[in-house]
Amino acid sequence: MIQIFTTGGTIDKVYFDANSEFEIGESLVPELLAESNIHKGYQLQGLLRKDSLEMTDEDRVLVREAVTACGSKRILITHGTDTMAETAQALSSMNDKTIVLTGAMQPARMRRSDSVFNIGFAWAAVQLLPPGVYIAMNGEVFEAGAVRKNLKAQRFERT
Repeated sequence: MIQIFTTGGTIDKVYFDANSEFEIGESLVPELLAESNIHKGYQLQGLLRKDSLEMTDEDRVLVREAVTACGSKRILITHGTDTMAETAQALSSMNDKTIVLTGAMQPARMRRSDSVFNIGFAWAAVQLLPPGVYIAMNGEVFEAGAVRKNLKAQRFERT
């Protein structure tokens, strides 16, 4: 059984015309999994509903505690892309589980979002990778502590 934790981020953002800004909405992860024809083999738990720029060290402790308390050896975490590498680094000493973080550059509710691909890719990665902490984004896997987001290029890259 794969444990999925959601923390918010762009993947779950909703645009409200009334105030012309994005906010974190209900997670679309179940819909994204279903669209990828994944209907079982996971448990889903929402931990946070935050933009990753608003995540604090206390939030990362909460994520770490949830991962530690989880009985599953395979964990997928949806996360905002701006501080995903920081959270992966905060989890990097956890070597007894396979932990994969993923997200999206565009909200899942948008037509040209990379969210379906990233969720499917992360789903495969969490099943195939050895224990450790990874980021799976846009067809590439990066080890925690050796990755950064290139904001200008809108992609992750090795450091």
